Amino acid sequence: MWGGRFASGPAAMMEQINASIDFDKRLAPQDIAGSKAHALMLAKAGILTPDDANKICAGLETILAEILAGTFTFSRALEDVHMNVESRLKELIGEPAGRLHTARSRNDQVATDFKLYIRDWLDDTDGSLARLQYVLAVRAEEHAETIMPGFTHLQTAQPVTFGHHLLAYTEMFARDRGRFSDARKRLNECPLGAAALAGTSFPIDRKMTAESLGFARPTANSMDSVADRDFVLETLSSATISAVHLSRLAEEIVLWCTSEFAFIKLTDAFTTGSSIMPQKRNPDAAELVRAKIGRIAGAFQGFVMVMKGLPLAYSKDMQEDKEATFVALETLDLMLAAMTGMIADLTPNVENMRKSAMKGYSTATDLADWLVREAGVPFRDAHHITGRAVAAAEGLSVRLDELPLEALKQVDSRIDQRVFSVLSVDNSVASRVSTGGTAPQNVRKMAAAWIKRLEKEGFGG
Repeated sequence: MWGGRFASGPAAMMEQINASIDFDKRLAPQDIAGSKAHALMLAKAGILTPDDANKICAGLETILAEILAGTFTFSRALEDVHMNVESRLKELIGEPAGRLHTARSRNDQVATDFKLYIRDWLDDTDGSLARLQYVLAVRAEEHAETIMPGFTHLQTAQPVTFGHHLLAYTEMFARDRGRFSDARKRLNECPLGAAALAGTSFPIDRKMTAESLGFARPTANSMDSVADRDFVLETLSSATISAVHLSRLAEEIVLWCTSEFAFIKLTDAFTTGSSIMPQKRNPDAAELVRAKIGRIAGAFQGFVMVMKGLPLAYSKDMQEDKEATFVALETLDLMLAAMTGMIADLTPNVENMRKSAMKGYSTATDLADWLVREAGVPFRDAHHITGRAVAAAEGLSVRLDELPLEALKQVDSRIDQRVFSVLSVDNSVASRVSTGGTAPQNVRKMAAAWIKRLEKEGFGG
């Protein structure tokens, strides 16, 4: 492609390090879409004849069909997806193929292709996240009254409901969807027509190209157009945060499946056995979801290091944007699918959850709140009094609600029989009616709102 300047071909090692076709061939559909839009724009601008544009578009359609059928042969000698497509186009239609590259460069071409690819991925992944939210909301509605311990520092803190716990992740994944949506809005500017870096002297219509490819507008600066990979970094950053959420939920599933917790059970569909211990049921799907964040966070950090010192405009370093990104985005897709399956599959052990919530003096805060509300005790004093009550219960090896009234009165004479109405886990949970609280009525309301919203978006049912 640059034979006029170079007298010989590249060394074998140069070809190996330089070629990107092994991974960027997956951009072929986007590359062909961009080329068709470019050809039609060139024809409208009078730069190509209508006949040449028609031949180009027909040839590109043939190439796309070959690629989809698996009959297209990609050549590493042609370096990348752009030259592979252009070379085959020349075989099909001859001289008009050479006119397609007028007023563009591989620099703006690849930026356009990759934006189109990531935009498609963002749209698909929004659906995957929404479907996971829906499953979480449905299970939350089912278990709006199922009591479990809430933890801080992985120590029993206060009783909550399983439905409330699941809705926490529904909120996390809503933020993930918001970040991806924001990333999509920012990337939705078309670089095509920026050419190598300086724009072009041809009278092209970049607005037409942008609109035909579904972009909101053309990019505003030709140098930024070819040098920008913020859309990759932002997508990988958002994917990393989403993977963090999935990894946290996966870790909880792993814990909940242990005999020590025994909060849930997964079926054979999402567990494996041991080659030596026949009794084992391992939550391997959850463990792998927990682990796979490394690929995504690694892709983000790796590409940050590529971009951090690059001068404007395009440098070959930027070819490193694709391979790890493809792996990262595919990994997040797999994590979402696996997690959606596990949430739908799991069966809570309601009785074990409830028994666990009754341990660890989880209603101690309810006693402190009662002292404040009923006896007018300042909260800091109530906190101290409650701590003494917990110590008394611990000394007798009983739960707080099993501590005799006489023992409570020895801690503080203002405590009376009414206090037992707040010391059960049921009453504790039911009392948390503040906005965002764990009360079953809140959980049912929020779960129903999420279900309605997601069904309206087309992701439920």
